[in-house]
Amino acid sequence: MGNKRALDDFSIDRIIEMAWEDRTTFEAIYNQFGLREQEVIALMRNKMKPASFRMWRKRTNGRATKHEALRAEDVSRFKCTRQKTISLNKISKR
Repeated sequence: MGNKRALDDFSIDRIIEMAWEDRTTFEAIYNQFGLREQEVIALMRNKMKPASFRMWRKRTNGRATKHEALRAEDVSRFKCTRQKTISLNKISKR
């Protein structure tokens, strides 16, 4: 992958979770982890079962909410509703 640092298991899990979220853009993943869209796709291909990867690609291919430039102007957030306790890729104290 293009980034120079190795990703730990927690970061990989978080990237996969963000990639599955409909409103999380690839730009948001890049801002947090330094992975471009093609690198996220390669990570997903390597870490997921083939059927799960195909389902994810079918789901994200052409989805406007996965790219900031294609989003509707009324969509101003990228966090999902379950993500209230996660801030800057760290789980907050409960």
